[in-house]
Amino acid sequence: MAIKKYISNLAVIQNTAINSQTHLLKLSSNSALPTIIPGQFAELRIDGTSDVFLRRPISVNFVDYTKNELWLLVQKVGKGTQKLCELRENDNLNLLFPLGNGFTLPGDFTQKVLLIGGGVGVAPLLFLAAELAKLNCCITILIGGRSADNLLLVNDFADYGKVYFTTEDGSAGERGYVTQHSILANEKFDKIYCCGPTPMMKAVGQYACQKNIDCQISLENTMACGIGACLCCVTNTVDGHKCVCSDGPVFNINDIKWNND
Repeated sequence: MAIKKYISNLAVIQNTAINSQTHLLKLSSNSALPTIIPGQFAELRIDGTSDVFLRRPISVNFVDYTKNELWLLVQKVGKGTQKLCELRENDNLNLLFPLGNGFTLPGDFTQKVLLIGGGVGVAPLLFLAAELAKLNCCITILIGGRSADNLLLVNDFADYGKVYFTTEDGSAGERGYVTQHSILANEKFDKIYCCGPTPMMKAVGQYACQKNIDCQISLENTMACGIGACLCCVTNTVDGHKCVCSDGPVFNINDIKWNND
């Protein structure tokens, strides 16, 4: 069933620099926000520049329907995202949303659920954590980064479950990658949700397969149109090539071809 898409101008109510490369944008809509599934994303129009033509895909970080707020976590990687990070309070931002297929929530609400995020890959997991908490799931969050400065939204995640960290330099939590954290060896989980760098997601997928744990990942392929028309974001699956923007970005780990090679 196709999900209705909207093109709307949302007002910037807050732009907070979390670190030197990452900003949290909080947006407000004059009209009621549509139903958004954790894991879906928005395509953002970049205004005020003559050399950025395409919209930028950004995961929905959080939705507060009581305040009519939508949050976006933006990492500066080029001219488009740089312009987004320069937005000021009361600026308007044009969104095409909600796009893609999000995470599937567990049917058994007593399950122990593990959320694993690396770097800005934590973005879609905060809204997911909030929705899982409403279902009374037992939630554990594992966040990885190069250093303590790269651990994002830790306090926000702590509202929904127990948070653990890894850093490559050992400046916070256990030293190493998220897939090396001791909790993976010491605790058993019923379901895993993951988003981050591809090597990390591959390692998480291998762990999930070895432990026979249902695992969903959110891919971060380059997207241009966001609706499956340009075919630049295709990924290889067991059922052939699929567009990450329209068939995903969330896939079961068993459906991704690089996990089955």
